[in-house]
Amino acid sequence: MYLNALISILLTLQTGTYHKAGSGLGNSQLRFERDKVGTVAFLGGSITQNGGWRDSICNYLLQKYPETQFTFISAGISSMGTTPGAFRLERDVLSKGTVDLLFEEAAVNDATNGRSRDEQIRGMEGIIRHTLKANPATDIIVMHFVDQEKMKTYNRGEIPEVIRNFDQVTDHYNVGSINLALEVTERINRGEFTWEDDFKDVHPSPFGQSIYYRSVKAFLDDGYSEPLNGNEQITPHQIPGAIDPFCYDRGEIIPFTEASDIKGFELHPNWSPAGSYGTRKGYTEVDMLIGEHAGDSFSFRFEGRAVGIMVAAGPDAGMIEYSIDGGETQKADLFTRWSRQLYLPWYLTLAAELDRGPHSLELKISGDKNPDSSGNSCIIKAFYINN
Repeated sequence: MYLNALISILLTLQTGTYHKAGSGLGNSQLRFERDKVGTVAFLGGSITQNGGWRDSICNYLLQKYPETQFTFISAGISSMGTTPGAFRLERDVLSKGTVDLLFEEAAVNDATNGRSRDEQIRGMEGIIRHTLKANPATDIIVMHFVDQEKMKTYNRGEIPEVIRNFDQVTDHYNVGSINLALEVTERINRGEFTWEDDFKDVHPSPFGQSIYYRSVKAFLDDGYSEPLNGNEQITPHQIPGAIDPFCYDRGEIIPFTEASDIKGFELHPNWSPAGSYGTRKGYTEVDMLIGEHAGDSFSFRFEGRAVGIMVAAGPDAGMIEYSIDGGETQKADLFTRWSRQLYLPWYLTLAAELDRGPHSLELKISGDKNPDSSGNSCIIKAFYINN
């Protein structure tokens, strides 16, 4: 009975209402169908890392273009949104090959992580601009996944802020998008399925993954529906002026070994947290620069308009004090609302509107700490800059 109901629902789904084609998928179609090669990248958080819809789309492409040699880049990491995405894009995606088709998602994590409007726009715009500057022919699809807060917002007759912000960017760059948050909300409201019994969670059940897959597949079917006539050419996508001049379109990760004047901080090779706390991919069994006591400090000299630290923010996360170019000392709390149970991979931007050119960061561990934290730790995986 459940299978029959599932088939019935999937057959009646009308997905196009939730799709914006943007400038289309003509370039990737040429690469896959004519050139018989293709590189497809998936950038996002845990909903992308976990497979499900992603694996189904890979299989769809392999079956649709059986003679094509595909390379699939899986760059989903739990808890990551557009700020991490913009700064790790080069390392995790662009350095692995010339990308023909990029899937990007961050609407869940940017909202739950409390990223500001400026951060959301700078991150998403940075990902799109950096990708197109690396290869102007890359076709890009931005997906807005669902969570219960977005459903509540839509049911009040409003648009979730993060989706408004992302739509501003995708419309500006004429990039394709799929609003799965609205699609799932409206289908639940029509009684086609329920959140509790069918979709179940922000990390969807197999049923929910099939809803995501069917919608993305329909977008691709539409984009690849026109037969080639042999005269088509790869057409670079236009790159208009930036919405935000401080967008993260030149993001780069810098190893912590570039720190200088180190006092108290120590290298911990192959670090993993003690105890049974949660972790994330790429944040265990890796080298870390760790300070654990008030007054531990270092300097970092860099060139760029933005600078930040990639930290593992766990139950012992402390507070830091820092200044840029000898300016006013600022304070930041590394302890997050998830830190009690998880060493969260947190990208903390310390400055984002600097003049181009050389700068110096001075950072030390504060004597203050969050009352819920068990220590003063600052566990650094790397720096990041917008050069």
